[in-house]
Amino acid sequence: MKVRMSCVGLRNLLQGLSFSVKYYSKHNHLQTICLYSKIQQKKCHILDCSESTCTHKTLPTGSILPWRLFSCKQEGTKIPSKRKQNTSIVTSELLYKNLLKSEQENWNDISARYKAMTERIKEKLEELHNKYTFNSVSPRIRFGENVYFEENGCIFLSKADDVDEGNVDVLFSTKDLGFSDAFIQRLRISPDQRYMAISLKSENSEEATCIIMKLDHSPVVEKVIPSVFSFEWATNDVLYYTSQKNLKCQNVFMTTLTDQKHTKLVYTEQDARFFVDIYCTKDRRFLTINSNSKTTSEVWLIDCRHPFKLPALVQARTKGVIYHIEHRNDELYILTTYGELAQYKLMKAPVASSGMKNWQLVYALEKKTKLVDLEMFTDHCVMFLKNAGHLYLNVISFVSHLVQSIEFVYSERVCSYSGELGLLLPFQKSLSSNLTQLPTWACEFELESHPEHTTSTCYFQLTSPVHPPKCFAYSFKENNLIEQAVQEVPIITNCHTTRLLAKSKDETLVPITVFHSMNSKELHRKPLLVHVYGAYGIDLNMSFKEEKLMLIEEGWILAYCHVRGGGELGLSWHKDGCQYNKLKGLHDLKACIMLLHQLGFSQPKYTALAAASAGGVLAGALCNADPELIRAVVLQAPFVDVLNTMMKTHLPLTIEEQEEWGNPLADEKCMKYIKSYCPYQNIKPQRYPSFFITAYENDQRIPLTGVLRYVQKLRKAALDHASRPSKKGNWIPSIILDIQANGSHCDSSWEDSLNEVARHLAFLNKELEEVCHLQHHMKSGK
Repeated sequence: MKVRMSCVGLRNLLQGLSFSVKYYSKHNHLQTICLYSKIQQKKCHILDCSESTCTHKTLPTGSILPWRLFSCKQEGTKIPSKRKQNTSIVTSELLYKNLLKSEQENWNDISARYKAMTERIKEKLEELHNKYTFNSVSPRIRFGENVYFEENGCIFLSKADDVDEGNVDVLFSTKDLGFSDAFIQRLRISPDQRYMAISLKSENSEEATCIIMKLDHSPVVEKVIPSVFSFEWATNDVLYYTSQKNLKCQNVFMTTLTDQKHTKLVYTEQDARFFVDIYCTKDRRFLTINSNSKTTSEVWLIDCRHPFKLPALVQARTKGVIYHIEHRNDELYILTTYGELAQYKLMKAPVASSGMKNWQLVYALEKKTKLVDLEMFTDHCVMFLKNAGHLYLNVISFVSHLVQSIEFVYSERVCSYSGELGLLLPFQKSLSSNLTQLPTWACEFELESHPEHTTSTCYFQLTSPVHPPKCFAYSFKENNLIEQAVQEVPIITNCHTTRLLAKSKDETLVPITVFHSMNSKELHRKPLLVHVYGAYGIDLNMSFKEEKLMLIEEGWILAYCHVRGGGELGLSWHKDGCQYNKLKGLHDLKACIMLLHQLGFSQPKYTALAAASAGGVLAGALCNADPELIRAVVLQAPFVDVLNTMMKTHLPLTIEEQEEWGNPLADEKCMKYIKSYCPYQNIKPQRYPSFFITAYENDQRIPLTGVLRYVQKLRKAALDHASRPSKKGNWIPSIILDIQANGSHCDSSWEDSLNEVARHLAFLNKELEEVCHLQHHMKSGK
């Protein structure tokens, strides 16, 4: 059961509402927007071959789509205006346009100083990209002897035995049909393979268009449906789909392609906090209408044998209970948070009596365990799990009722900080001797995009920010794990992985994952790049990116701070960092950076901080509270004006977001709490680090006006501080705003992504010029 809501699995379903970004990648995982993780495949755009998709991937019903957030990158951000404009609104729009023009001119003047280094970095990144992505293949959908796959904006059909021989037929081409600016987001083939439904999306909009093709000897366009989010075939000629408008998805329609063609409304969600999508169970027995808020779910079943019958309710929504449905042998398998402990559990119930009172426990997760994804097969269920930064699998047999674990052997030391400088406490996890081993460097699962339900093997990949994906296969029959050698991936042997535990203000231990070159000496003199997110129960993006490897090769230290508000330690980890607990995430981040410095990983003047989307809240808050800890900051589409945004209910996502940030309009206490950490509200004259902020004109989730106000206020505070007499000198930080006309919160082209990452790295090298120049000088042997 790949719990998905849009293109990727349970991963999103489980991670809930988040600021995330859709990467063009062979793996089609919707991933949280994270700096230095945007470079995507040049040729294969993201293709949701299983059910959905921005990696942000339905989460267990009730979790929200990763891109269902203020900060997941999007279509045209405009100054909100009422139907009847008044003079103040017109004036505001004029000021906005003038300010936007001024910032664009300012960037054009400044960009020349980074040009040479940007070009050098781009060349290096392209070189690494070509080196480590030669073995990439497009996601494939198999129907008997036929295989469907996407590449370069085309849909191909091939026989299974010929797919690697180049004997393919072209069924669809974006360029030939006049969609050259769009990419293929999702693909569904009807059960009899007579029809193909495709969703097309441009990088400047979050709304997709569904194209239905009739697959005759010469495929033809049968129907075009605008503004579609998700869709599934119920039968050979009946398609269910959800419509999307202004980031909201609340209506489900059914359309028939028989002689009596018609379309009708099937379901409407009345609660503005809920988002609706369609999912097909792995055995194709049911379609599910999933209505989810950030904390609550409701699912309706459509019987694929009787597609014209009214949907049947599984369980009425119960506040705080998330659930998602799969089907096997006339039983519903229910992934849910129902029960005393707010952790995910796998339960089951008869189709005929699916109410909560009939739910029976199959398997419960351990405390502080993150369910990354879950895949259902005919006789097995595979749970992809994470605990304290380590990955493992639990394979449940529905026949023998046994659970097989596939875990790490802890060959390296996991350390915690006791509160005294430099004291490390070993932390060991006991493992039984019969466990299969995964490599200790692995930080992320990447699942096969469209596994066959009846297969006897589960395929997946393991990766880390500096390790290219390696393919693995788990055989249910043989009960063993095999590392596949499809094509030899260059092995990264000179990178050391360390896991630390920092003690936060309330003594909670916060995980940190650190990467650095094994050849590095004097780590206290190396540049350090710290990553943070901490919202929506979403993990930091730990998949492989060429830019991360380049930084390691150039002597950088990379640190990933898994603070509360994220999902690394399960649902409770998220709960401890949302609403009235947001400050805990800030305390966690401070503790992590202080521990890194105390243990000799760099020092403040060589430390940079990277964050994106909702991660901008904690990054901006840290810069206000403890600016002396860092030297430079890179923010991508940052959410930095929390209070003003949450006060504007006319914005499409404000009501949905209240379960993450609170409702300041209805609760004065909440307003004061948000104001206490909101980056924009707490800017003051002091010595700030340098900033490089990337924003997007076409971003619906993060209003550009808020970013513009933030930058203006930040610059003024820095100048006010610099004008004061000081014994330390009046240093003025660089505060740069790069506004991109192309791209949106969740999508950017390959070229735009490459340029963006190169500019970020050029800025960091310039700001940390002293130490970076020294690294380059030593590497050159001069």
